[in-house]
Amino acid sequence: MAHITGLYRRRQGDTVYMETVYPVLSMFSLLFLHFFLYGCNIFAWRKTRINYSFIFEFSPTKELKYRDIFLISTISMTIVVGVMFAHLSLLSKGYSYAQFQAIPGLLLLVVMLDFFMADQLCSQVPMLQNLENIVCYYITGSYKTQDYGYCMRTKHYQDLAYAVSFLPYYWRAMQCARRWFDEGQTSHLVNLGKYVSAMFAAGAKVAYQKERSVGLLSVIVIVSSCATVYQLYWDFVKDWGLLQLNSRNPWLRNELVLRQKFIYYISMGLNTILRLAWLQTVLHSSFGNVDYRVTGFFLAALEVIRRGLWNFYRLENEHLNNAGKFRAVKMVPLPFHEVNEED
Repeated sequence: MAHITGLYRRRQGDTVYMETVYPVLSMFSLLFLHFFLYGCNIFAWRKTRINYSFIFEFSPTKELKYRDIFLISTISMTIVVGVMFAHLSLLSKGYSYAQFQAIPGLLLLVVMLDFFMADQLCSQVPMLQNLENIVCYYITGSYKTQDYGYCMRTKHYQDLAYAVSFLPYYWRAMQCARRWFDEGQTSHLVNLGKYVSAMFAAGAKVAYQKERSVGLLSVIVIVSSCATVYQLYWDFVKDWGLLQLNSRNPWLRNELVLRQKFIYYISMGLNTILRLAWLQTVLHSSFGNVDYRVTGFFLAALEVIRRGLWNFYRLENEHLNNAGKFRAVKMVPLPFHEVNEED
């Protein structure tokens, strides 16, 4: 929006803003966008009577309501946007940076909430990379020397980028290994393979960012294509419980929470399209004079939105499975009418 309104215009050699301030703002924006979408999930689960409190084992007296989540995320995003426009306004009026220098779980039993949160973290790899950049910027003292590209040139920083990209998938893979050890089901090992393929795809992307070559680009296409097919299969068949061959609802499942079946088909299409966002790395799509970091933030936001969509159907499938096994509630309600303040 700052690009469109002309509040920020990229000038030749002017990389200070994109190297220092932008990673901070984009990191918090992705975090609060994810939190807002979680509030949307809570709202949708309540309206469709999916017992998320039971599935996540939340305490009924302590859980956040969707109104609380919307309030927190809205206030937080308002602060982020306010800081961004205040900073850009100061720059547009001729203030320089020098004028501001004077201003100073794997050893335990894995439950549903654990791997649900780990899945959320897998969609926040760009946020973790921004966090890495911010930490390096302040630890190395680059803000004092104004050498804003120091971290990008440092070998240790570049090597750490692999670890940051691998960490969410590694954590989730170890959870799958722990569940396989506890339950002995082969499906957990197959799920582990999905996250290993995602680690290879993330590593290939980081390597390509360091050294752009035709060979690495070919590796990205092959590895990312395999990982995407793997992930889409697991999304639709295992996590969402769809694509059942003998279902009375074609390509879906027998039990559905939503009455409009077309919503499921649209959601499957959206999930597929958003899973293919990595193609931008291959196509090198550019949008006028928009900085590549802005494009990266846009793609990261799409992944967060995809995760919010995934969350609803994942909990829907879990709720229906619990209902089929007579495990949909933890506390038996008393025969008294209670007014639900949320409805």
